[in-house]
Amino acid sequence: MKEIALEIEGIKVFTPRVFNDDRGYLFESFRSSWLPGVEFVQDNHSRSTKGALRGLHYQHQHPQGKLVRVVRGEVFDVAVDIRASSPTFGQWVGRILSEQNKELFWIPPGFAHGFLVLSDEADFVYKCTDYYTPGDEYAVRWDDPDLAIEWPLALITPKLSEKDAAAPRLKDALLFP
Repeated sequence: MKEIALEIEGIKVFTPRVFNDDRGYLFESFRSSWLPGVEFVQDNHSRSTKGALRGLHYQHQHPQGKLVRVVRGEVFDVAVDIRASSPTFGQWVGRILSEQNKELFWIPPGFAHGFLVLSDEADFVYKCTDYYTPGDEYAVRWDDPDLAIEWPLALITPKLSEKDAAAPRLKDALLFP
């Protein structure tokens, strides 16, 4: 496994060592030693079609760290620092995750998270450090000009939920200290 630290402190990418042969492949998709002290309590799996843009989501009272990966298809995955006291507040990192590269993207609590499906369909799985809590759901607008996220939209029209389409800009969102 190879660990890559990204531009924002705490965000990491893990590239597993893949063992291929004529029957297929095998790789470790998680090992607790990769994230010492992090405990996961919930796994989620979503399937989305091309152009689905989910996010930028977070929970405030029950913030979730997420270890995400794509098991089928390809997505552009984004994490935005929404910790008001952070030196990287309002900055984002994006990563293409796919079934081919098998990368795992670690997004610690305190970040908004979202993804855009680039393939016809994508299966997206993630491990969470806290449970999903109805009523503690928040979002930041995906196209907030203050964030200037470079979504790869050349040939894709994003499909949004009503909630995501109505999300506030970062300057009007509930933030982490």
